[in-house]
Amino acid sequence: MNWQEQYQHLRQALTAVHAASEAEAMAAMVVEFVGKKKIQQLKQEIVDDEATTQINGILRQLLTHRPLQYVLNEAWFYGLKFEVNESVLIPRPETEELVDWIVKEIESGKWKVENKATQPHHSPPDSYRVTILDIGTGSGCIPIALKKNLPSANVSAIDVCSEALHVAITNAVNNETEINFQLLDFLNESNWDQLGKYDIIISNPPYIKATEASTMSEHVLEYEPHKALFVPDEDALLFYRKIADFALQHLNSNGAVYLEINQQLGKETVDLFQQKGFEVELRNDMSGNERMIKAIVMSE
Repeated sequence: MNWQEQYQHLRQALTAVHAASEAEAMAAMVVEFVGKKKIQQLKQEIVDDEATTQINGILRQLLTHRPLQYVLNEAWFYGLKFEVNESVLIPRPETEELVDWIVKEIESGKWKVENKATQPHHSPPDSYRVTILDIGTGSGCIPIALKKNLPSANVSAIDVCSEALHVAITNAVNNETEINFQLLDFLNESNWDQLGKYDIIISNPPYIKATEASTMSEHVLEYEPHKALFVPDEDALLFYRKIADFALQHLNSNGAVYLEINQQLGKETVDLFQQKGFEVELRNDMSGNERMIKAIVMSE
């Protein structure tokens, strides 16, 4: 069997548990992962026994709804490769948009911080040593992508899960980035004094209501960490309330909070921050959903 035939076999088998377009994309990714080349370069080459065994093992896992990223132990985010396993969420394209918002605002010079005095006299505006904190870092995809694109930034990240932090540290090493990681339960406010002050606070916190679980796909519910996904129905904005309170104490003058949000709770999230004294910008994602906010403390 050549690689083109193997691809067709995979694609057909995966339609048993995935839509045709998704099965097609997954089959191509498996072929390129095992074949270590682009599918166009592999087509007529013969698949050896070792590769066939590996592909069959991957297919068996995929047919149980295990996400492809966990099966391959890798995911791509903002052009970078990350190790992922069941202790961390699989990075989403929507979160790339949140990172891109920050990168573009800093690079354009639109977003300024109050630490100019610490800058060398001849440094360009986009090289301000911005301090960034990522809350609930998971795989580390957010802080690593920011550090890679804003190399002069001082980036820190926290998570309550030691297994997740292990993955994040591995990813930082693999992507040659220096991040200040810390194991910390953010919801426990007594821990906040262990953290400093920041120009940017960013987070993609748990925001899915428990009652929304019935609308979610099987591969998410069965394999991704629920602690990183769900919040109680009676307190769906738990993390946003805590982040707002933390930001009032730990945000530098002219700093900003950037957050991914539940698309069903855009108005409620904006209201929460406005009531605590923030000016809020709400943005839609590529699919038109209310997906992210930027909040700054209103000047007196």
